[in-house]
Amino acid sequence: MNIFVFGTRGIPNIQGGVEKHCDELYSAMPEDFFITLFRRKPFLGKDTSSEYKHVRFIDLFSTKIKGFESFYHSFLAALYCIFHRQDIVHVHNIGPGIFIPLLKLFRRKVVLTYHSSNYEHEKWNWFGKLILKTGEKFALSGADAIIFVNKEQLKKFSEKIQKKSFHIPNGVRFLERSEQTDYLKKYDLLPQKYIFAVGRITPEKGFDYLIDTFLTLADKTYKLVIAGGIDHKTPYSKAIYEKIQKQDNIIMTGFVKGEELRQLYSHAKLFVLSSYNEGFPLVLLEAMNYKLPVLVSDISATKMMNLPEDSYFQAGDKKNLFQELYQQLAKPYSLINYDLSEYQWENIAAQTVDIYQQLL
Repeated sequence: MNIFVFGTRGIPNIQGGVEKHCDELYSAMPEDFFITLFRRKPFLGKDTSSEYKHVRFIDLFSTKIKGFESFYHSFLAALYCIFHRQDIVHVHNIGPGIFIPLLKLFRRKVVLTYHSSNYEHEKWNWFGKLILKTGEKFALSGADAIIFVNKEQLKKFSEKIQKKSFHIPNGVRFLERSEQTDYLKKYDLLPQKYIFAVGRITPEKGFDYLIDTFLTLADKTYKLVIAGGIDHKTPYSKAIYEKIQKQDNIIMTGFVKGEELRQLYSHAKLFVLSSYNEGFPLVLLEAMNYKLPVLVSDISATKMMNLPEDSYFQAGDKKNLFQELYQQLAKPYSLINYDLSEYQWENIAAQTVDIYQQLL
């Protein structure tokens, strides 16, 4: 099968949930599947390989202008798909999905993966939200098949949409805990003496109120580590860095991957996810893979994980977060064995392949 993919900035080693999803999904597909993935040139770093397993890349010009970047690149990718042969076009997310009607006009078979309701994110102004809602409408009505990573989001739509939809969750790469601590020493971190959070520095991740709450803790022996980069300089990201400017117990590492990220997960006392919105948080699955105690906001994406009741707090509520943080840190450190059998990428890839085959 010949599959064309767009709606992601690219793989491998590019920050983002959709990027990690595409990396793992297409790597797990059979090698006789020919995957052509469109990447955005401004996001390709020195360690972003041009040859990757059985995935072929087409690197197109793009920008880093928020709101325009995805639209422009997806338009170019859609045009390329129209003038070249393929069996399936797989589009990721509702913004790029605005071009699905154009693909259908030229009789292309299209699969959409609905990752999240992006227009709910605070970073978008009214015009950006309007474009995303329009993209959602066009994408859902035009796609031949739709994959929802969050089954609660699937339930929001009409019976007509649900009939051609499938729920396939995100997965996790199963990695052993690291015994190394050399990366921790770079920041004077001690094992089990820091709280860990991961994500882009954007408003929907809730890092502002996580930082505020952490600073009110009486126990100053703990540090807060946030691993995540900035896509676009915004008033929000500026405010975050101003908050921590004089705080030596809050560490912002930027985007981290590989062994460095593995060490940060392996030696944390607690993983915290403070998001207001998520499609299906891969970082939570990663924390669970490393058997960490977790404390997460009570949004639909985390409720699906059926965690113990004391693992949840009310999203955006500093008082409730403080209470739960205090209780979690007071507990003796112990690893937790979570059942992650449902989240194996090989099974997820097989389910996706089944959808491709049904369409053909």
